Amino acid sequence: MPDSPQVEDPAATAGKPGAATPMMVQYLKIKEQHRDCLLFYRMGDFFEMFFDDAVKAAAALDISLTKRGHHNGADIPMCGVPAHSADAYIARLIRAGFKVAICEQMEDPTEAKKRGYKAVVKREVIRVMTAGTLTEEGLLEARSHNYLAALADASGAMALAWLDISTGDFATEVLAAGEGLPSALARLSPGEVLVPERLLQRADLWEALGQWKDRLSPLPSARFDSDNARRRLEALFKVKTLDAFGNFSRAELAAAGTLVDYVDLTQKGRMPRLSPPVQVAGGSVMEIDPATRRNLELVESLSGGRRGTLYSVVDRCVTGAGARLLADRLAAPLTDIAAIERRLDTVAYFLAEDALREDLRAGLKKCPDVERALARLTLGRGGPRDLAALRDGLSAAAVMRGQLAAAGLRPPPENLSAIAQDLGHHDALVDRLDRALAAELPLAARDGGFIARGYAPELDELKTLRDESRRLVAALQGRYVQATGVNSLKIKHNNVLGYFVEVTPLHADKLSADTQFIHRQTLANAVRFTTVELRELEQKIASAAEKALAIEMQLFDDLVTEVGGRADAISLTGRALARLDVAAGLAALAGEPGWCRPMIEDTLAFEIKGGRHPVVAAALADSQEGGFVANDCELGAAEESGGAIWLVTGPNMAGKSTFLRQSALIAVLAQAGAFVPAQSARIGIVDRLFSRVGAADDLARGRSTFMVEMVETAAILNRAGRRALVILDEIGRGTATFDGLSIAWATMEHLHEVNRCRALFATHYHELTGLSAKLERLSCHTMRVKEWQGDVVFLHEVGAGTADRSYGIHVAKLAGLPPSALRRAEEVLAILERGEQAGDLARLAEDLPLFAVKPARTEPRGPASSPVDERLAEILADELTPREALELIYQLKTLADSRGE
Repeated sequence: MPDSPQVEDPAATAGKPGAATPMMVQYLKIKEQHRDCLLFYRMGDFFEMFFDDAVKAAAALDISLTKRGHHNGADIPMCGVPAHSADAYIARLIRAGFKVAICEQMEDPTEAKKRGYKAVVKREVIRVMTAGTLTEEGLLEARSHNYLAALADASGAMALAWLDISTGDFATEVLAAGEGLPSALARLSPGEVLVPERLLQRADLWEALGQWKDRLSPLPSARFDSDNARRRLEALFKVKTLDAFGNFSRAELAAAGTLVDYVDLTQKGRMPRLSPPVQVAGGSVMEIDPATRRNLELVESLSGGRRGTLYSVVDRCVTGAGARLLADRLAAPLTDIAAIERRLDTVAYFLAEDALREDLRAGLKKCPDVERALARLTLGRGGPRDLAALRDGLSAAAVMRGQLAAAGLRPPPENLSAIAQDLGHHDALVDRLDRALAAELPLAARDGGFIARGYAPELDELKTLRDESRRLVAALQGRYVQATGVNSLKIKHNNVLGYFVEVTPLHADKLSADTQFIHRQTLANAVRFTTVELRELEQKIASAAEKALAIEMQLFDDLVTEVGGRADAISLTGRALARLDVAAGLAALAGEPGWCRPMIEDTLAFEIKGGRHPVVAAALADSQEGGFVANDCELGAAEESGGAIWLVTGPNMAGKSTFLRQSALIAVLAQAGAFVPAQSARIGIVDRLFSRVGAADDLARGRSTFMVEMVETAAILNRAGRRALVILDEIGRGTATFDGLSIAWATMEHLHEVNRCRALFATHYHELTGLSAKLERLSCHTMRVKEWQGDVVFLHEVGAGTADRSYGIHVAKLAGLPPSALRRAEEVLAILERGEQAGDLARLAEDLPLFAVKPARTEPRGPASSPVDERLAEILADELTPREALELIYQLKTLADSRGE
């Protein structure tokens, strides 16, 4: 694959065969400064790529790879994409892991030609597009954040910082000895992670970062200097100290400052509006490790989409900003009881005030994405439609503020009062934008035509000249006809004279006698004149379009400047709208049958009455395949002794995994500040949630299914504390029976005696039920089944007790195993259950009916033929008439009855 060559000195190579052209020299110099990017080099209406960039891009985009000229005796590979549709190609490249540097023409080619025939148009990289720095509406998912994160260490501590350039969100978090890094990255799911090169050499971090290797952007370690970072942050927020924002550690400063520096670098000096960094205190959110998050499918399914996730079921938001906030809350449930209760109070208020709620939701449906429109405008990347989005969003916020103030029969909760205050007052800005913007708006300001008539008189005059030049010329011609009395007088135009007054030679003297007419040209059949007024009109018409666009661009800049001056207040309004959307949406969800407000306590309680799995219950309701069977779960125990453990046995397909998962999801919903799918719920704060459910390998890292299971189990046993909730399903099933039983046994004892946490432990090892006599907080429960005439009916109910068998062969029958295999399995199971394995298994191994050699094809042996068979053998079916066939049926029936067949 041809690499991009080094930059050459044009003077040294001039005249040499194969020397780089001036344009290629320019390209190579710019490429040298952006080696880690694909360089989109603007050439007229296309972005072109050359050398190695072209080879990579052509393969990734599946476009033609061509060539342009020669360099050092070889063809120069080239490919390109149209500039007007470049965003779609850039999105594909970024998803493929590339960074793209946008190199634009900074002058018109006609200007370059003034410097000489071979002069090269000036070009500069105006922006570097990376996965974590996107702002374009078409490149972002409206209902998901796109975080740029940075990892740094200093003074023996490690921290993570993250921001969303498209909304201005900015936060930091100290990681406890690096242990919380996998959980934090899984919670944020950043589009790009900046990391010092030296940290990639640490074996303990490579394990955590390995899952994100496709999103890592290694940078020189010097870029993470905490002192430089502090000064960078102070300059950005125009303060002399960051103490007002929080007591940041050196590691947090290094990470946050590096983010700001990277944004400045990629945006080429155009900084978006960023909120001051918020510190996420350790333990303030429920810690959910990557395996648990993946197993529970909170906001992303195992297949990578949103369908089938907890988020997809509870999302009732009507705005993109609200949906992003809801996803963040589900990804990071709180551990602060007071904060959770404030959220629940707001949901309960809107549940009671349903008319107000629906009025607000109707207004929110029409509300644009204020935060992202603001970000594009402050970055100099916005257009008239973004201004209109702010106008409409701020106008809607004013209406909602009034609705909140006027409605409701009882005082609003604390959170709702804060939301109403943050909606702010933007009447002056809304009025100006309303007066300034036209009804129909172009996508880009450079297209013009977005300023409403009446806002700027000078612009209106220019637009009149530009758009109504024919009418103006006709009006002037009418005045000249009236003034001279020459009805045949015409005002005409050509490319040589421009506009002129033309009369026949017969009337030329009349115009010559009038001093306002100036002679221009005499022809055989016409005489041409001009006037000062006509020249002025011509000049105005000629420059009207250009001047109109210039004035519109100036007015646009003025409006953007005013928006920038109010950016913080506008951002606060945007966030208030999102919070309002989430609260109203969760209230709409809470109003559905079977949802209740959870009781949140500072205890180890976990009592769920009539709990349901929200995703499975919704799927059953949609498919109309029957109702979901609700179940109770009570893991409460005395505070001093620790949490209770339920050992759940029962057959496959009976609902063990569903029951385990629903308990975890109810805890997530409750601590996210939402109502839960249950008759009642009493939950002591869960600080860490662990789930070991399902079977999957990780062959890329050399891990078998069982190894993955053991790694995840080890993480649980090493990290789960008293306030943790642990969900374990079938520990030890990936190895030999006695090995697996031993591991499951030891895991159960460790959870009870060492971790002392609340846990649900599902297993097929019925031997574990004997531990209930030894472990005081362990209780046995089973999935109830009913046997009827040889069939098994799964009731999906959880009850006290233990299962006496696993019904695995019945499940195999449902899956479609051949009858011969099922009969053989039942035979083996009967012997194993008698406990006579030694001798009987040896005899079973000698008798392998499933693999016996099939005998040669012979006539099947069966019972002696009956009179019915003999009569049927005599029949020639094709020769029977309908009447004969009917008589034959009666004969066969008589023969069968006589034999009792």
